[in-house]
Amino acid sequence: MARDSAPGGRGIVRRVIRGALEAGIPFAVGGFHALAAYTGQKRKSKDLDLYVLPSDRKRMIALLNEAGLSDYYRVQPYDRSWIYRSHLGGVIVDVIWAMANHRTEVDRVWLEKGREIRLAGRRLRVLPPEESLWTRLYILQRDRCDWPDVLNLIAAVGTGIDWEYLAGRLGEDLPLLAAVLCVFAWLDPARASRLPSQAWRAARLPVPKAPGGGRRVVRSALIDTRRWYVGSGKER
Repeated sequence: MARDSAPGGRGIVRRVIRGALEAGIPFAVGGFHALAAYTGQKRKSKDLDLYVLPSDRKRMIALLNEAGLSDYYRVQPYDRSWIYRSHLGGVIVDVIWAMANHRTEVDRVWLEKGREIRLAGRRLRVLPPEESLWTRLYILQRDRCDWPDVLNLIAAVGTGIDWEYLAGRLGEDLPLLAAVLCVFAWLDPARASRLPSQAWRAARLPVPKAPGGGRRVVRSALIDTRRWYVGSGKER
């Protein structure tokens, strides 16, 4: 694989992406890149999450090794049953082929239905919003919680999400979606009332009504005094 002249982490990312494209390995970009594509929320990060089909994981791992990245396991052990973590020069590139809880493996919908972004000089697809939301719903741990990202995804693209499809993906875990929609409605009833009725029906919840009398009810300050929604100006 040819080396890239771009400095530091940018060169590593370019090298990996170019190698995957040249090798014909289908992939989609996840993590903060996917979140930013839908919410506009920018984060400084040297991490790159690449989602691949389970059948392609060995090829992608071999490509990373060829590009000079090494297994992160020696730095910090991790569960190799769903992810391969590699690193070089402070950059971490994750290859992901399943959910951490093994609820599902990556399929072609994950790789083909998301928005396109410009990254490392290439047009690349990110995860679809439904799969991004689905994955993040399970990240509700003592030391990490992705629900703020889920709520921002709903605020940003909730009117365009295929809620019935998402509910079908969740299956018996549908109560997680119902729970996060209830939180969303509590945080900002007006925003919640603008979601399509399909969202509430899919989660088996009553359709909320906007506050009467032109009142603006936003409760996010009860959780965080900083601005809650991305791109919402002074609104919390």
